Amino acid sequence: MFSMSALLLAGVLGLGSVSARAAESAPVASANDTATLVTDRDAVGPDQHLRVGLRLQLKPGWHTYWINPGDAGDTPTLDVTADGAATGKGGPIHWPVPVRISEGGLMSYAYINEVTLPEDLVLKGSGGTTLHAHAEWLVCAQVCIPESGDFTLTLPASAADVPEGGGQAELFRKAEAATPVASPFAASVSGDGVLTLSGKGLSAASVSQAWFLPQDGGVIDQVAEQPLHVSDGQLTLGLKFLKSAHRDKPLLGVVVLKDAAGQESPLQIEARPVGGASAAVPVQADAAPASDVPTGAGWLRVLLFALVGGLILNLMPCVFPVLAMKALSLAKMGGAGRGAQLQSALFYTLGVTGAFAALGIVMIGLRLAGSAAGWGFQFQSPGFVVGVCWLLFLMGLNLLGVFEVSAGRLGQVQTGGGRSGDMMTGLLAVIVATPCTAPFMGVAIAGALGGPPVMGVLVFLSMGLGLAFPYILVAGVPGVASRMPKPGAWMGILKQVLAFPLFATCVWLLWVAAIQRGVTFVALTAGGVVLLGFAGWIYGVGQRRSMLEGGRGTVAFCRIVAVLCVVVCGGALAQGLRAAPVPVVVGASDSGIEPFSEARLAELRAQGKPVFIDMTASWCITCMVNERVALDVPSVQQAFQDRKIVFLKGDWTNRNAAIGAFLKAHGRDGVPFYIYYAPHQDGVVLPQILTPGIVLSTIGK
Repeated sequence: MFSMSALLLAGVLGLGSVSARAAESAPVASANDTATLVTDRDAVGPDQHLRVGLRLQLKPGWHTYWINPGDAGDTPTLDVTADGAATGKGGPIHWPVPVRISEGGLMSYAYINEVTLPEDLVLKGSGGTTLHAHAEWLVCAQVCIPESGDFTLTLPASAADVPEGGGQAELFRKAEAATPVASPFAASVSGDGVLTLSGKGLSAASVSQAWFLPQDGGVIDQVAEQPLHVSDGQLTLGLKFLKSAHRDKPLLGVVVLKDAAGQESPLQIEARPVGGASAAVPVQADAAPASDVPTGAGWLRVLLFALVGGLILNLMPCVFPVLAMKALSLAKMGGAGRGAQLQSALFYTLGVTGAFAALGIVMIGLRLAGSAAGWGFQFQSPGFVVGVCWLLFLMGLNLLGVFEVSAGRLGQVQTGGGRSGDMMTGLLAVIVATPCTAPFMGVAIAGALGGPPVMGVLVFLSMGLGLAFPYILVAGVPGVASRMPKPGAWMGILKQVLAFPLFATCVWLLWVAAIQRGVTFVALTAGGVVLLGFAGWIYGVGQRRSMLEGGRGTVAFCRIVAVLCVVVCGGALAQGLRAAPVPVVVGASDSGIEPFSEARLAELRAQGKPVFIDMTASWCITCMVNERVALDVPSVQQAFQDRKIVFLKGDWTNRNAAIGAFLKAHGRDGVPFYIYYAPHQDGVVLPQILTPGIVLSTIGK
């Protein structure tokens, strides 16, 4: 007969004898928790096998996460290396079974109070060793805070194998007892989501409750009910597969069995897929829209939305600086032949669509790997923000004539009607467009990231065609380009004027960097601007000297100095990124804005209070424009006060797993995103381009 107690006993066999010795590092403490590195021994013998672990003592109300954090959260990491006479590197974490936390329609798999995350470390050599560990984890309550720690622990040598023991050994025994063991039952899962365990010992008397924890996200609706049916020798759980799940692959995870006495037994399973339907799986009416991946004719609608969204993206303020540069190209086309016009449009389109395809492949790849990357995710990297800022600054200097990219040998790449320049302009248009999400793009991006990779890439290509369409129209329709003003001396003035929208964009990016990493990082960025300005100037000096005098030595010197300036900027940026970031803290303000959290949203809705949610980011110009013209205006602010609407603001400037999960749960992968919850009603999603009238009509219903 199957015994839960026997199963648990099997998980702790072979632990060895216990003495009164073990080791623990100096703590890394915060207001939320205390972290230490622990081992099951305080000395090491020749070729010793150690168990090391991250011990987290969490304050009441706080939790951290399992290997699959669920719909929101992040997986802890622990990297341990040993150096000295004995060396080695830690293996993967052995994950104790977590508890389930369901809030606001999302499921998290978490640890509360205290947890030890152990891993094995096999040392090679005889003698003492020093352990060096780096750990990163996320702790959440009403807010989520990323934390990290570096730990050092020195263990002396012993002439023989050292037994485990002490208080820390007890921590490892508890973790081992809570770690899933290999299931003694055969496991299978049907195409409609019925998970079946079969074997001797399963019965209604031995199993009163059971639930499944998936090892990977994006497979099942984790918050959906899991109907249980137990008969002699068999147990079934009804799971709800997401439409994007690969149902032909084994289902990995943990089944927790609970008997009538409350004893839990976690079993590690690998359920093989089988054909057919075993039972009806209930479908929740409020399932996340993100799982509704289009099929068949639905993809035509998604592709159309992508095309229209890319077309509207031309009107977003993010793209204005690059469109200004294309206006200069259009002016040049007024006196060009039709072949040159078509060639320019073709290579600009190739640059745009190629960049969109590359961005789509990266995002789809990250999603398949389990990341929550969304539209504009690269602007969450301070290094990317600074790199774009410096690139736009150099382009502005080029437009002002400080140096010329088409001079000397570089002119060779501009042959054939400036093909390289057209492609690079298209690439830049996509880079600066990604902070914005145009109307119709939300549905398209959600479908692209949730569906088959090939269709996802086609969706991104459609967005690229939409962005490039106006230029294609001008070049492809006879007579349009010919009506453009003829080239002349006025173009030199226009070229210089167009440098200033690029400089204005640099100021915005500096502001984004300030929010992401603080004023010290901005000083580094601004110093890089000065150094790159010098590099551009001295490079231009060398170009002019080469054209006027042909002095090779001076030209080479100028180019070497310019390159060194760029190298110094890159090194300074890398050093600045290693420094600890300044966290972005959004607190309650005089205007009544509160930081977003799922817990706070659930609390307010339970109290029957109206809630307006603004998901924004400092790198999203559309978000900033909406705030200025539609949210921070007296009429809207007064309406919020009169109706006692609570304003929750989610800042996605830096990576935030909770905000990413909330967006995904509502079928979005980028900001801006606005949703209004009237008392005891479902949420109403607002458009991505706001006006005071739209906001007032929504909250007035």
